[in-house]
Amino acid sequence: MMSSFWSIWITVLTLVVIAGCFILLRLTSKNTTGVDEGESMGHSFDGIEEINNPLPKWWSYMFYLTIVFGVIYLALYPGLGNFKGLLGWSSANQSIGTEHGIKADSEAAVALAEKEGRWVQYDKEVEKANAKYSPIFAAYLATPLEELVKDEDALKVGGRLFLQNCSQCHGSDARGSKGFPSLADTAWLYGGDLATIKTTIMNGRHGMMPPKGGLPIEDSELQGLAEYVVKLSGREHDEALAAQGQGSFMKGCFACHGMDGTGNKFMGAPNLTDEAWLYGGSRGVIMESIKNGRTGVMPAWKDVLGEEKVHVIAAYVYSLSNQ
Repeated sequence: MMSSFWSIWITVLTLVVIAGCFILLRLTSKNTTGVDEGESMGHSFDGIEEINNPLPKWWSYMFYLTIVFGVIYLALYPGLGNFKGLLGWSSANQSIGTEHGIKADSEAAVALAEKEGRWVQYDKEVEKANAKYSPIFAAYLATPLEELVKDEDALKVGGRLFLQNCSQCHGSDARGSKGFPSLADTAWLYGGDLATIKTTIMNGRHGMMPPKGGLPIEDSELQGLAEYVVKLSGREHDEALAAQGQGSFMKGCFACHGMDGTGNKFMGAPNLTDEAWLYGGSRGVIMESIKNGRTGVMPAWKDVLGEEKVHVIAAYVYSLSNQ
C-alpha cells in the first residue's frame, strides 16, 4: 500500500485529467471561430484549404463513452491510489510476507480474502490450476523417486518447474555459473543420490568457509597453499612451493576437505582433486577463496513449491547427471 500523499496525488491527478478531457471535448465541439460551419478558414497549404468542419458525431460520442468507461472502471476496480474499488477485486495478494514461508502466508491471505468477500484474480487462477493439476502431482509424490526418474512425462514436468524456479541461479542448461554449482555433472557438494537431492531442494543449504578456514595461516602462506591445491587437482605445479603449501594445508584444512583433498559431503566441503570449481580454479581465485572465505546459500523450497513439486524437480535434477 502506498503512502497517503501518493494515494491522494494519484487520485487527484487522475480525476483532473479525466475532467480535463471532458472539458476540452466540450469546448472543441463549439464553434468559436467566427466562421460558419462549412466555410473556408481563409488559409490553405500546398493546395489544401482548411474548412471549418466540426468533429464527426460518432467520433465525439466515442470520446464521451471512453470517459464514462474510465470513470466506471476506476469506481469498480483499484486504480485511484489506495481505493480498492467497489467490487473488492485485486490481481494478487501483494502483502504476502515470508515470516512463515511464502506458501503458508499465501494460503492465509487466500482465506482472509474469502472471509472478507474480496475477489483476488490470482487466487482464483491458482484455485483453478490446483483443481486440475493437484491430482497429477499427488500421484507423482506417491511414486518412489527411483521409478519417477523413468517417467518421461514426469521429467518433462520437472524440467519446466526447474526453468521457472531454479534456472535463475543454475542456468537453463543446469550447468551453473560462478558461485552456483553445475547440476549436470557428478561433482556434488552434499551428494547426488535421489534422497539427498530432494533433501537439498526441500530444506536448502548454507555453505560457509571462513576466511583462511579459521586457521592461523599467514598471508605469506597463501601462495604455497594455493599451489598445493593446484597440485591436488592434478595440474602442473611448482613442487617446492606446493610442498610448503602442504604444511599449511595440514594446519587444519584437511578437517573439512579430507587428508587427500577429496572433500566431505556431510559438510558440503568441495572435492579439491577434480576439475569442478564453484568460484574458479585459477591460482588467483584460489588464493582469494582461502583468504576471504566463501559463503553460499540455497533457499529452502518446501514452503514455496511444496513437497509434490520438489519431488518431481528432484527426479529431473537427478536425471541430468544420470542418463
